[in-house]
Amino acid sequence: MTSTAAKAGRREWIGLTVLLIPLLLVSMDMGVLYFALPFISKELEPTAPQQLWMMDIYGFLLAGLLITMGALGDRIGRRRLLLIGAAAFGVASVVAAFSNSAEMLIASRALLGVAGATLMPSTLALVRNMFHDPAQRRTAIGIWTAALTAGATLGPVAGGLLLNHFWWGSAFLLNVPAMVLLLVVGPFLLPEFKHAAAGRIDLISAALSLAAVLAVIYGIKEIAAEGLAPLYAIAIVLGVAAGYLFVRRQRTLADPLIDLELFRIRAYSASIAVNVIAMIAMMGSAMFNTQYMQLVLGMRPLEAALWSLTVMPGIMVALTVSGLLAKTVRPGYLIGGGLLLSVGGFAVMSQARPDSPLVVVLVGAGLVAAGVLIATTLTAEMILSSAPAERAGSASATSETGSELGGALGIAILGSVADAVYGRDMKDATFDGVPADALHAANDTLAAASATADHVSGGAGEHLLDTARDAFTHGMQYATIGGAVILTLAALAATYLLRGVPVPEQAVEGDDAAGAVGVAKAADPVAGEGESDAMPMPVTAD
Repeated sequence: MTSTAAKAGRREWIGLTVLLIPLLLVSMDMGVLYFALPFISKELEPTAPQQLWMMDIYGFLLAGLLITMGALGDRIGRRRLLLIGAAAFGVASVVAAFSNSAEMLIASRALLGVAGATLMPSTLALVRNMFHDPAQRRTAIGIWTAALTAGATLGPVAGGLLLNHFWWGSAFLLNVPAMVLLLVVGPFLLPEFKHAAAGRIDLISAALSLAAVLAVIYGIKEIAAEGLAPLYAIAIVLGVAAGYLFVRRQRTLADPLIDLELFRIRAYSASIAVNVIAMIAMMGSAMFNTQYMQLVLGMRPLEAALWSLTVMPGIMVALTVSGLLAKTVRPGYLIGGGLLLSVGGFAVMSQARPDSPLVVVLVGAGLVAAGVLIATTLTAEMILSSAPAERAGSASATSETGSELGGALGIAILGSVADAVYGRDMKDATFDGVPADALHAANDTLAAASATADHVSGGAGEHLLDTARDAFTHGMQYATIGGAVILTLAALAATYLLRGVPVPEQAVEGDDAAGAVGVAKAADPVAGEGESDAMPMPVTAD
């Protein structure tokens, strides 16, 4: 049965352009501080712990509050929450730009993280409200996904260009005019939508979700950076315990932050799992790509960021082709194909050596990104279509939280494999003329080996650096092969689990939430039994 949903017009597409503004800036803000940090450190003189908090507090609070903010938008109105978040993001950006102490900058970065958590789920949930036709909604989600990725890529470029001409605060002031524009035109172009019958936010659930996500991501990131230690393991255990209590509490609430019944719909739960695994690949690829260009090929950060942009046209072509195929090919097969495309990218990256041409890593990273974006565009559409309209905010927030977790796991798992191989190769090598204490540091990371080689005279320094680069690419080879194995298994599982999900245009009539969930049930023999067919709760929209 073909879709008869009303098609979006010019206003909705212009509104989508407006929604991309906060999305770009939130993802750009994650990388812009990397360029500004040396200038900030020189002026504000933070301690080592303060410097770490400057870097991490934004991402930690953003990830930890996504679920709460997604549910809050469903209750008070998604446009209202988006505009409140935009105003807070703009104010926090000004405070960050003119911070005169490390404490002040940390506080402003924390506020930026809180504000960012309101923006991301609101934008995707509003796409659900603005685009009722399945084909148009899939296109809009593809644009949304591409903008999120482009922001992460453009962040270092924008930061580098600004800092070449202005002081470090300019990197934060970039946010202000964009947020002002959103505040001015948003009320006219974006629809409001909220769940009229929703209850109040359960503060205990909000605290438990924040504790669970913060503790788990903190523990994973620190283990990846510092190695396994009791404190980090305890943090993960406490996070998992908080997550368990959160899930138990959701089962007892009349109006939970997350509707756990949605996880019984295979299209929804499998899509969340695909997002986690896809982000493992994406972050692992980005980590190796950046380090290879800067530490093996010796590029400056801005140069490496600019070279990374060269793969974007190919990614756009892949997304366009995927969008055309999605009109006739079931999403499960396209998702599996996208993940296998990323497998090919990892296979190409595994061939990189210190003397390989740059195109090897660029092509490999481009294939990984293209495959991941094909898969996550389709999973985002299935997640939004599976959830009732009044739950779109919390559903998108759950998806984005899974992506944040996957990103942390990607760095931890693939990074740990590469580090283990690097350390083994360095310990097996012999270095004459290198002090023992300096060699100990060089055995940990390529960055440390590069810094050590700069202070070792003669051929000993060159030998140390050459060996370290060989060890790094050897570790990257093992890690990318491991990533390819993970993605291959994920592709097979996704194709099998989602094989029954039909092409949206052939299955959905109208755009009501019950119809969308009904399609998911019909395509899913697991979800089709024992689930309530109650009508969705009333919603209000204008």
